[in-house]
Amino acid sequence: MVVVAGAAAVVVVVGAVAAVALTGGGESPKKKPKATVAAPPPAWTVAAGQALSSGTGLRYDGTLTISGRPVQARLRVTPAGAASGTLTAGVLTAEVVAIGGDTYIKAGTAFWQTYASGVAHPEYYAGRWSKAPASVPGFDVPDVLGPKAIARSLKKAPAKPPTESVNGVRAFKVKASGAEYVLTAEAPYRLLAVRPGGQAAQRFTVAPVAAPATLLAELRPRVARLGGAADPGLRFTPGTLAFSNCDQNTSGCTVNMPATLTEPAAVPDGARAALRAAISSRGRPLGMCTGSGPVPANRSLVLRCTVTSKLWRHWMRAALDNPGSYPYEAKARVVGEAVDVADVPKLLARVDREREAVTKAAPGTPGPTVSGEPSVKHSERPEIATSQTPGAP
Repeated sequence: MVVVAGAAAVVVVVGAVAAVALTGGGESPKKKPKATVAAPPPAWTVAAGQALSSGTGLRYDGTLTISGRPVQARLRVTPAGAASGTLTAGVLTAEVVAIGGDTYIKAGTAFWQTYASGVAHPEYYAGRWSKAPASVPGFDVPDVLGPKAIARSLKKAPAKPPTESVNGVRAFKVKASGAEYVLTAEAPYRLLAVRPGGQAAQRFTVAPVAAPATLLAELRPRVARLGGAADPGLRFTPGTLAFSNCDQNTSGCTVNMPATLTEPAAVPDGARAALRAAISSRGRPLGMCTGSGPVPANRSLVLRCTVTSKLWRHWMRAALDNPGSYPYEAKARVVGEAVDVADVPKLLARVDREREAVTKAAPGTPGPTVSGEPSVKHSERPEIATSQTPGAP
C-alpha cells in the first residue's frame, strides 16, 4: 500500500532631556507660569451624562447611508457600550454585535459585496462573525452610541450650545467627534436623536431600553460565538503549503503554511492570523481544520492545523486495508483574526457583569444556551494555497 502526498504549490493574490537656563548677574529671573485649572463641565452636561450612564441602555432606530445606499438600522446599546441589533436593506440583512470597543457583523455574501466597500474577497467573511470594516456601519458603534461614551462627549459641550426645535421641543445640539447629539434643553436633558458624522441625512431616534434582560439575552450568545471572528483589515500573502505526519496516519493529517502580513503597513497591536484548510482526495472531502496565532513584529509566521475528522480516519483505514495509490490534497487560506477563542470568556464576563448591574439578575441564573455556527462554503480563489496532485512515490 502506498499513500502519497505531493509537494505544495501556492496561488497568491491576495528619554527626556533637561535644559538649564543661566541668567546674567543683572537679569531678573523669569516668573514661572501659573498652573491653570480646567473649568468644570457645565452642570447640565453632568446631569445628562449621569442619566445616560445610570439608565438601562438606549434603543436606536434610523436610516444610515452605507456605500451610497440607505440601510435601516435597529440597535440596542447597554450603558457600557455593548450593542446588539440588525442592519436591513431590502432582503439583505446583517446581524450586529459590539463588545470591548469593537463592532462585528454577520451577513451573507451579497451584503458584504454591496455594502462593505474596500473589502477584498468578501466571500471570505460572509456567513460568519467578522470585524466590521470602516464602511459598515460607517462609524464606531460603542464610541458614538454608547451611553457612557456620549456622557464623556457631553462634558466638552458648552454651557449654552446651539438649539433647534424638535417636534416643538427646544433642544440642544452638541457636536462631538463622530456625531451630533440632540438633547432636550430642559431637565432631565433627555437624548432625542443622534446624527452619526453630524450628517442630517443619517439620524437615529432614541429611546430607553425597556427590557434590558431581553437585550442581554440576545447579546450574550452572539458574543459567545465571536471566537475566531475574522478581521478584513488584515491581509496576508501565503507561503508554500506542506503536509506533516499524514501518510499512513489514521489519527489525522497536519497542514502547515507560512504567511506574511502585507496590509496594513504596521503590525497592529494584537494582530492575529488564522489558517483555514480543507483536505480532499480526488474531489472527496476528508475534513477541515483551523489554526491561528499572533502576528510577530517581523510580520511572518507559520500556521498549522490538523484534520482529525471521521472522514479522514475512515479513508486512511480503507487505504491501509486495500493497497494502491491514494492521493490527497489540501487547499487553504490565511485571513486576519479579530478575536482569539481564548479571549471569549473575558468578553462574556463583561456581559455578565453588566447583566448583574443592570437587571439585578438572581445568582445562579443560567445563561442562554449557544448553538454552533452553521457551516459556510467559501470561494476558493484567489489568495489560496493548494497542494498539487501527488505524483509517483
